[in-house]
Amino acid sequence: MYRKGDCNRLLGTVVIAVVFCLAMSGAAWGQDVANGQATANVLTGLSVIATQDLQFGDLLQGVAKSVAYSDDDLTAGIFTIQGNGGSGIDVYMTLPDYMALADGSDRLVVAFSSTDCAVDENNLTPTTVAPVAGKVPCDPHNLPSNIVLGALPAPGTTRVYLGGRVTPTVDQKAGAYAGDIICSVAYNGT
Repeated sequence: MYRKGDCNRLLGTVVIAVVFCLAMSGAAWGQDVANGQATANVLTGLSVIATQDLQFGDLLQGVAKSVAYSDDDLTAGIFTIQGNGGSGIDVYMTLPDYMALADGSDRLVVAFSSTDCAVDENNLTPTTVAPVAGKVPCDPHNLPSNIVLGALPAPGTTRVYLGGRVTPTVDQKAGAYAGDIICSVAYNGT
């Protein structure tokens, strides 16, 4: 038989067990789980095309010749950059110190001044490659760091115009001279 004290102890144990179960089940009810996502949208990659070579044309021995970045659509060097409109880009140009004959037998000095370049950023019309009027000249060795791809025409387009000066010597060897101009572009995150 059970004694009165045993019942009270048993009742106390049951009450404690019930309270513990309720407390544990309440803790389970107080938790929740949510699922989220990580998302990203990779935008259009950049492309740069040498739309037009810098063309000095026919030269006379001993007579220097210049081409301005704003010269007609036939002589200024033009690089067309396309990518995500409104995005900031960095543009770097590697310019030759000279042009050479194909066989390497002679060199022709070419120079680029601090005003031999211009960058069009916005409102380009696809029917022309001529620089937009009023663009401020810049140094092709140190292009501005705040270039933004224009919004039009889609995809975003920017053009870099390049001029320069060649100085043939009085005994410059006759022939066709050439030198590489390299235009590198990258998004800068702005």
